[in-house]
Amino acid sequence: MRVTSHPPQSSPHSAPQDPWASAGSPASPALPGLPGSGPPPGHRRRSGSTAVTLALVACTAVLLGVGFFLAGVFGSGTVLWLGALAMVPLALCLLGLRWVDRWDPEPRALLALGLLWGAGASVAGALLVGDVFMELFFDPAGRVDLDLFGAVVQAPIVEELAKGAGVLLIFWINRSHFDGPIDGIVYGGIVGAGFAFTENILYFASSYVDPGAPGELVSVFVLRGLFSPFAHVMFTAWTGFALGLCAARGKRGRWPLYLVLGLLPAMVGHFLWNGGVGIFFDNFLSFYFVLQVPLFVASIVAVALLQRGERKLVEQRLDEYRAGGWFTAAEVQMFATRAGRRNARRWAAGIGRSRQMKEFTTTAMNLAAVRQRIVAGHPAGTDFARELALLHKSHMQRAQLLALA
Repeated sequence: MRVTSHPPQSSPHSAPQDPWASAGSPASPALPGLPGSGPPPGHRRRSGSTAVTLALVACTAVLLGVGFFLAGVFGSGTVLWLGALAMVPLALCLLGLRWVDRWDPEPRALLALGLLWGAGASVAGALLVGDVFMELFFDPAGRVDLDLFGAVVQAPIVEELAKGAGVLLIFWINRSHFDGPIDGIVYGGIVGAGFAFTENILYFASSYVDPGAPGELVSVFVLRGLFSPFAHVMFTAWTGFALGLCAARGKRGRWPLYLVLGLLPAMVGHFLWNGGVGIFFDNFLSFYFVLQVPLFVASIVAVALLQRGERKLVEQRLDEYRAGGWFTAAEVQMFATRAGRRNARRWAAGIGRSRQMKEFTTTAMNLAAVRQRIVAGHPAGTDFARELALLHKSHMQRAQLLALA
């Protein structure tokens, strides 16, 4: 295989190129002397898989309980077909979160846990605590009526606390996959999407069974399902962002402070959404296009900038492994650039090895995350051992891909 110093160039209109065509595979090196590396503190690997499994089972049970409760109130048939209707905004949310998560996808088990918590546990918590909150803090002699108090005070506080608890659970349960703001946005967003799904069923059912409001279901579906499917996603993403920032800075012990810093904008956003019309704006359309649309666009721009920073950080960390002999310059570009990944995927698909290339890429991304924690000076207890294991795993994955090619 010819070795040059130039990485391969790719074009969406050209034939897929071998990602290693212009840069040879590195030999099997000894563990490189990377700055900040050291011997692993032990070979015992602590896994959060058991905790994740138990949490999944518990959240599934709670979700079933919420489903039985709704079926008892509105009827099982109504809940089933309105649940199918609520799948429309949920699908929009999941597609949006997939775009956010496309660079370094989170484990499906943790995403499922976030979705189940949002759809079940957070809804159950909001329903149970909401009545207590109203009894404790609502003053019927005050100037705010019951419905307005519930919308602009009780709902933002209670619901964001209930959803935030799910984000915090994932933050605790598997720290190796919750180590940056993008991770937090994804986990916060998936919890918010799950909550919105069940809440939509509740709102749809309430309007559907009201005989005095013909056509109300259509209006509610348009407003909640099409105009604002990402509302809860955006609120809870703030909580996740703050906890992700906490992890990235190596200040996990200060999670209560970061949790509060995330909950505050989440609650304010929730308050503005629930109380915008009537308090600050005279009609929904002016509120929607003057406030909500700009906030949504700003959120997309912020996520895009975070993704760009994450890609640069991945390239920087993987380049340290290139200097140590574990990756070639072409491989760093293959993992850390969109064009490189696109060409690698096309090449792997051409030889029927898409799954192997995906696993190779996942290993590289995990390495970059581990390396970042080590360089930043706040590695997890098993990160040194995990780094070594991932390095050797990447070497075997490369050898397998080249042998198959």
